[in-house]
Amino acid sequence: MANNFVFTNVLGTFVFDSKFNLIERFKSEEDAKRKFPKAEEPKDFLPVLLYFKKPEFFDEFYKKNIDLTKKDIKSSVKKDWLIIQAINLIEDLERAINMLAGRLRDWYSLYNPEFAASIKDHEKFAELISTKTKDELLDEIGVKKSMGADFSKKDFSAVLSLAKEIKNMFALKRSQQDYLESLMKEACPNILAVAGALIGAKLVSMAGSLKNLAEMHASKIQLLGAEKALFRHMRTGAKCPRHGIIIQHPLIAAAKQSEHGKRARALADKLSIAAKVDYFKGEFIGDSLKRQLEKRFGRAG
Repeated sequence: MANNFVFTNVLGTFVFDSKFNLIERFKSEEDAKRKFPKAEEPKDFLPVLLYFKKPEFFDEFYKKNIDLTKKDIKSSVKKDWLIIQAINLIEDLERAINMLAGRLRDWYSLYNPEFAASIKDHEKFAELISTKTKDELLDEIGVKKSMGADFSKKDFSAVLSLAKEIKNMFALKRSQQDYLESLMKEACPNILAVAGALIGAKLVSMAGSLKNLAEMHASKIQLLGAEKALFRHMRTGAKCPRHGIIIQHPLIAAAKQSEHGKRARALADKLSIAAKVDYFKGEFIGDSLKRQLEKRFGRAG
């Protein structure tokens, strides 16, 4: 019968005698085994657990568990979480730019309505009104005289301030897209090769994580982003959706309507494989998956 017992928990390693009275406490199990080489783990843990129910250990357990929780939280932040934040920011920027660009057009149209209606690209519009005079812009569109109101320097300065902020937001969006692509190359190279940075990141975001995406069947990946239409189909018998966010992929977007379902299934199948390889850190096969799609359907536009 062993005279001593050794027990290890988050507080350290403890050596007890045969009556479960503490003999000595160590920082590591190796130190305890070195001094008490014959000590064994107890077969009955109840006396040991009752020993640690003493109030003197409560504060130690609390602090140690808080430290362990903080370490777990710190180590749980993976690259796919950064991908989700980056794509969400890009989508937020797109919404904000569209809203502010609409406000800029409405505002500027009071001053130069002919030019405001002549150009659709928001970034180019903000750039041109910031760098050219009203007369120069009218000459570009072949208009001699505008019906717009005359703005004071103070009034026009306010319009230009908004145009400047919109240009800065476009620059921020481009920088975030570059950052997102670098993240995708590092964490999801196969998804990047098959779907591109934006669609791939949106799929990771909608799934919640790369792990969740890797665990999904291809049929579920195919419908990510079409949940409302799917539930409407289940509830009312409306037409079942054939694809979700992957409709933005050139392979589907450029195809005839009758080809969408077939192409969506094939693309989702390759994305399912790519996600699994990326999550389990397999070899790069993205180019091969992409070539298989191109061989079957032709090169995407």
